[in-house]
Amino acid sequence: MADVRAAAEDVFRAESGRILAALIRICGSFDRAEEAMQEAFASALASWQVKGLPRNPAAWIMAAAHRKLIDAARRERTRRDRQDSLAYETPAAAFPLTDIEEDRMTFPDDRLRLIFTCCHPALNMEAQVALTLRTLGGLSTPEIAKAFLLPEATLAQRLVRAKRKIQEARIPYEVPPVDRLPERLSAVQAVVYLIFNEGYAASSGTELVRADLCAEAIRLGRVLCELMPGDGGNRGLLALMLLHHSRRDARSVNGELVTLEEQDRGVWDREAIAEGLALVETALRAGPAGPYQIQAAIAALHARAGRPEETDWPQIAALYEILLEMTPSAVIALNHAAAVAMSGRVEEGLHRIEELGNRGGLEGYYLFHAARADLLRRLHRHREAAAAYGQAIALATNPIEVKYLERRLHELQAG
Repeated sequence: MADVRAAAEDVFRAESGRILAALIRICGSFDRAEEAMQEAFASALASWQVKGLPRNPAAWIMAAAHRKLIDAARRERTRRDRQDSLAYETPAAAFPLTDIEEDRMTFPDDRLRLIFTCCHPALNMEAQVALTLRTLGGLSTPEIAKAFLLPEATLAQRLVRAKRKIQEARIPYEVPPVDRLPERLSAVQAVVYLIFNEGYAASSGTELVRADLCAEAIRLGRVLCELMPGDGGNRGLLALMLLHHSRRDARSVNGELVTLEEQDRGVWDREAIAEGLALVETALRAGPAGPYQIQAAIAALHARAGRPEETDWPQIAALYEILLEMTPSAVIALNHAAAVAMSGRVEEGLHRIEELGNRGGLEGYYLFHAARADLLRRLHRHREAAAAYGQAIALATNPIEVKYLERRLHELQAG
């Protein structure tokens, strides 16, 4: 029984975004699709415990969810005496499972279609990203709230309003024409990158890296490049994700977090690095560099360094300065300050971080306190460093990151 439940949970984790996207395409309703999928997973648990796992569990769940949509439509037709009750859809019989991937040549993925629907201009940027992360990325409301540094209740209300807006405005479930793609592209790119970030540094759970989310974001990044091959931002985004993800096996060893300067670079994924570096070159040649090209260029400098001391920190600091001018934010300013410190100007880097703290907005961001603690440690201001580590520990949510910070604090106190 435990094996069946674990298998069902694995399918849900890996395939829920794909299944939900297809269901929303069929019925046009986020809530009905989610309800049908949840009921299908419940049915799967009951059936599989008796009959065993089917040959294709994801297809079984998709078929069950599809039938539940049809049953719900029939019940509602009976109550309302209407021909069809599902919003925007042609009769369900027109959508046999074998036809779920129709229009493949025109638009290659239902999940990307769902992203563009969620990123309709009628929704504000925050709602676009939150809704797509919830439905397509499979992230929970607390996980998304963590990514946004928002209270969970605020994020939940944002999701409710976004779904209601799509229903009331009858926003079509479609990819816009090519001439209107750019107006939604920045939001789509932000969604893909936030999915990757949640996988790269998981805000919850017992793992530091959620490889499934990273792989999903990279896959969507590839589809974006196929859909708009001339866009340098898409290539830059894909390069950035590949270069970061190339370090996945070196970031955690025996359940311990390993910082970039301590990592065994021999286990970095050289194939992903080679692809990422090639993409950076083509992305920068595609036109004026945007935020993703600049971030990819920073990641490329790390990837090219055979040893930590070979890292071109002055160039990284210069690139962060350019990035800060493009997209001013406290987190980018924090990264810039850290790069300044790593380039040899530790006092200046700490001063910049202290200034950021005085402006407010980063008090609840554990990496702010962790970066400050590290620079204080390097300057042998141990009492202040210990206090900063304590603040970071109180705010960190991933147990592996908490364990690393506690180890740093213990080493500081022991020294």
